[in-house]
Amino acid sequence: MTNNLFKQGLFLTFILAFLAGCTSTDTMDEMDDGAAADRADERGVTTGTADRDRLRTSEDDADAALDTVIYFGFDQATLQPESRALLLAHAERLRNATNNVRVRLEGHTDERGSREYNMALGERRANSVRDFLVLQGVSRDILEVISYGEERPAVRGSSDSAWAQNRRVEIKY
Repeated sequence: MTNNLFKQGLFLTFILAFLAGCTSTDTMDEMDDGAAADRADERGVTTGTADRDRLRTSEDDADAALDTVIYFGFDQATLQPESRALLLAHAERLRNATNNVRVRLEGHTDERGSREYNMALGERRANSVRDFLVLQGVSRDILEVISYGEERPAVRGSSDSAWAQNRRVEIKY
């Protein structure tokens, strides 16, 4: 059992290292807002990136707001490269937290698929965020994982745009 857990951890570490090497030089920051939205819809993927101004984590700006939503591709539980930067900022904040902070990672899916499948997929998504944060030095004890599956959509509707916004993990402090 321990050997199996070790192998799974090693595999996850390998996958994360591989994904770290697959970063893209194409940034949406170079486009205007309309073009960025069109580009996101064109690829069928949106990511949980935040404005650079909101990712400040300096000591004099410790209360800077971070985006708290991580988006996923269709039927995927792997982190997008753009989401890792946001999670690194969250990990830094959580490592430096001085009080007894608790964080709930809420996994969500779009409406497609059975209720049982979506509950499991939402949990896998939340677990991937948790595992990434733990690999960055955040204590597993302060992280709680919960899946809502398709039960709490961010956007109602049956379109690609609505589905993309519902495939997410929300970080709740």
